[in-house]
Amino acid sequence: MPRREDVHYFGAGPAPLPTPVLEEAAKVLLNYNDTGIGITEISHRSPEANAILAHAQDALRQLLDIPAGDGPEGFQILFLQGGGSGEFSAVVYNLVSVWLAKRTKGLDETKAAEEVAKLRLDYLVTGSWSLKASQEAARLIGKEHVNIVTDSREHRNGKFGVIPSADTYKPSAIAADVALTYYCDNETVDGVEFQSAPEGENLVADMSSNFLSRKVDVRKHIAIFGGAQKNIGTTGITIAIISNKILPPHAAMADSVSMRRLGLSVGPVILDYPTVAKNNSLYNTLPIFDVWIAGRVMQRLLDASEGQTPRIATQQAESDKKARDLYAVLDGSDVYTVVPDKSVRSRMNLCFRIKGGDADAEKAFLKGAESRGLFGLKGHRSVGGIRASNYNAVSLAAVEKLIQYLKDFADGKA
Repeated sequence: MPRREDVHYFGAGPAPLPTPVLEEAAKVLLNYNDTGIGITEISHRSPEANAILAHAQDALRQLLDIPAGDGPEGFQILFLQGGGSGEFSAVVYNLVSVWLAKRTKGLDETKAAEEVAKLRLDYLVTGSWSLKASQEAARLIGKEHVNIVTDSREHRNGKFGVIPSADTYKPSAIAADVALTYYCDNETVDGVEFQSAPEGENLVADMSSNFLSRKVDVRKHIAIFGGAQKNIGTTGITIAIISNKILPPHAAMADSVSMRRLGLSVGPVILDYPTVAKNNSLYNTLPIFDVWIAGRVMQRLLDASEGQTPRIATQQAESDKKARDLYAVLDGSDVYTVVPDKSVRSRMNLCFRIKGGDADAEKAFLKGAESRGLFGLKGHRSVGGIRASNYNAVSLAAVEKLIQYLKDFADGKA
């Protein structure tokens, strides 16, 4: 039977977790804090569960320098379910509701309808996930309200793999009409990553696959969300960082009549940010074990960055180094071709082809990798090829082992 230390997993998610966290998790599953009760058995409203939730929220605030407080400059940290895909709907429900409440307040039916017609949601489509997000918005409120600021396929012969220059963007003409501007910070399938946050009215970021891998300008955003299963923890929770500017008492939500003017029924309560925030993420039964895992992972990042500013700096340096070393090997051989443009290569998901996409060569590569304990390297089913996911828990030793295999395969020694 293979030992854990001999196997290295580069899958796109669920991703590896730090071994010490898993070892601790095995203990608390049976007996949490010497209570005699397993962590999955404790009430989500118990003092123990509330302490776990508070610790995870505090750790995240420290790592990303998230402003606290109840004023308009503060942010709430919510733990939700539904994954990043669930948030495609949630951000539309919530931000459109806030926009409608503001724009139609006190107006009669005719004037309100005129305002509704002006509503715009701006989307930067740079890969498979941002495309899905824009399609979900169009499904919910109608494609006439969705403005595609940029579609990178138009700049690369119909394929993803580049983030166009901002001077080519086409945002909605009137900023006040824009309920949200969405972008996916790192495209897992297509291997592209924004080098910095774009500009946009009511900026929303999907950071599912590069959360906690680098510094984030939280204050520039109205909302940030991400599934936990890449860099933070286990599948089962989604983290949302929500500006108080779109929460009561700083903003109102539209009533159901106003929402239906747009053909948009009120969303599920569990996707309602004010309700979840009011209940401190405990409106429904929160999977506390998943929150505990996330909290332990974040505590390890804090411990590793003691004395650093920002606190995520240590992990950012490691993520950058691992990606830089891997790309150096890929660029140094004509056997490999990196798929995305060099200017926007993802540090998290390195997508490449072997011998120009030769199917037999790629099968041989994957088989040889597994024989060396290197798993999860097959590209997404929609694009094929090879993908090495470089998430936080992928160790330097794992990357070094992959680098040696890349060299050996290129030299015909694999």
